[in-house]
Amino acid sequence: MWDIFLQTLPFFMLIALGYGSGRTGFFSPEATAYLTKFVFYFALSAMLFRFSANLSLDAILDWQFVFAYLAATGVVYVFATVVALYRKAPMAEAAVEAQCAVIGNVGFLGIPMLVLLLGEAAVGPVMMVLAVDLIVFGSLIVIIITGSRDGRMSPRVLWTVSVGLLKNPMIVSISLGLVVSSLDLPVPVPVNSFLLLLGAAATPGALFAIGASLATKSAERPATALWLSFCKLVLHPAAVAVAALFLFDVGAYAAGVMIAAAALPVAGNVYILAQHYNVAPTRVSASILMSTAASVVTVSLVIAWVTSF
Repeated sequence: MWDIFLQTLPFFMLIALGYGSGRTGFFSPEATAYLTKFVFYFALSAMLFRFSANLSLDAILDWQFVFAYLAATGVVYVFATVVALYRKAPMAEAAVEAQCAVIGNVGFLGIPMLVLLLGEAAVGPVMMVLAVDLIVFGSLIVIIITGSRDGRMSPRVLWTVSVGLLKNPMIVSISLGLVVSSLDLPVPVPVNSFLLLLGAAATPGALFAIGASLATKSAERPATALWLSFCKLVLHPAAVAVAALFLFDVGAYAAGVMIAAAALPVAGNVYILAQHYNVAPTRVSASILMSTAASVVTVSLVIAWVTSF
């Protein structure tokens, strides 16, 4: 456990450095926004493209894996929704809380950290988790919020969801990489070196950006944020562990990667959605702040456990 903690500590030290820079004002919110944009559209996309271009769809697409993650995440999503509705929260707020309970920071934190700690073989499973999060649950929250406001479903909502997916650089870069791989197209050496160099900026840039963005987050409504952090850091990986290890035929290594990915703190893009639709943004902000702080310990514990099998 101590060895794993020491291996994860540098990642959280980078987050802390970003937090300190943002908190002291050395790194302004505008600078954080531009750094995040650089990582999201360029560095992380280069990393994902290079990874997926060296994989085949058959090698990473495991339907037992997808069904296990989808089923476990769906259970926690529904549970968090029911709890929110029981507290008399509106449906839109319940959807946002459910998103906090299951959507982890796979893109900015999970891919860099899990690939380095668990090996490059973790790329495929992590990308499958990311794809389910973005395609299924990223679409679901938009549909629920829009539908609850309009009182009905409309083709406009589905069009908004489709355009959002097509514009997401993580989905685009993974898809293009898999196309290159499936067509067996060679990646020229200068291009591969370019992608390697640009992708190397993803890990420090993403972690620093996470910390700097946390500096602007507030800890209002701590009780709800604590509950959502518990859902994300404990209930979600526990449900995924049960599904992957006992209910579905998922290999031990892939199951370990899936559980570790599920143990990640609440993703920053949940806040972006909450802010965009003006649905409980301070609640989401507090959940991101609390879950990220607690994950210094909880993620180390989970990774130490999954590496045992």
